[in-house]
Amino acid sequence: MSRPPAISLVISTYNQPLALAQVFAGVRRQTRWPEEILISDDGSGEPTRRLIQEFAASAPVPVRHIWHPDDGFRKTTILNQTVLAATGDYLVFTDADCVPNEKFVADHAALAERNFWVQGRRCFVREEYVPAFAAGQTPVWWWMLTGKITGAAKGVRWPVAIIRRDTKQRGIIGCNMGFWRDDLLAVNGFDEAYTGWGVGEDSDLGTRVYHLGRQRKFVYGRAITFHLNHPMAPKGHHAASLARLAETIRTRKIRCEQGLNRHRPA
Repeated sequence: MSRPPAISLVISTYNQPLALAQVFAGVRRQTRWPEEILISDDGSGEPTRRLIQEFAASAPVPVRHIWHPDDGFRKTTILNQTVLAATGDYLVFTDADCVPNEKFVADHAALAERNFWVQGRRCFVREEYVPAFAAGQTPVWWWMLTGKITGAAKGVRWPVAIIRRDTKQRGIIGCNMGFWRDDLLAVNGFDEAYTGWGVGEDSDLGTRVYHLGRQRKFVYGRAITFHLNHPMAPKGHHAASLARLAETIRTRKIRCEQGLNRHRPA
């Protein structure tokens, strides 16, 4: 049998220390820790820095804080810097508002397969109940039955995983993805031409990995996260981002022009 991949867990954040603390609580409960944890920080302030230092002091694996100054939405830029800093064979991406199930990392390790990338799912903790949610303590089934958690089918770890292998656009979300590091390098990482919150950059990456010849494993019942709902940020770049994604799909582009290459020595 081949050895399991060394996993780098990448957590994206921007000034969400309360939510990030809940994510760290979920990480502490993992049955299988990653080999390293990288916090990809788009310019958070002092409360986030202190929280990360406290978490790193007690974590059994290296924790690295990859940060750049706040200059608007530059998530793709800091993610690319994080990809280059990672040492694992396989990178698992999540966000600072997504609390992982205790088998999240173990599931991603089991799902990792050459020539595929993995798309996990998320259920949703309704915004008014987020302060009361606690990893390992909240009665998840009851919260689902009473409507405090929605998207319940995405939040249940089924006895058998439901996996569809495809190259579709539907359901690409950056808060629960797994990629081989070699594939990320081959497509030049995230496209930094995407600006503005929450539109297109994850789909663009997944699409270019499709064009590289990799299928997606679209997974239910494994690698589960609980999304802590919050007010939506404005999507002022929506139209331009969708147009950029459409062009990536049309041209079957593999490598973006503004990616990892911007952060490597000439």
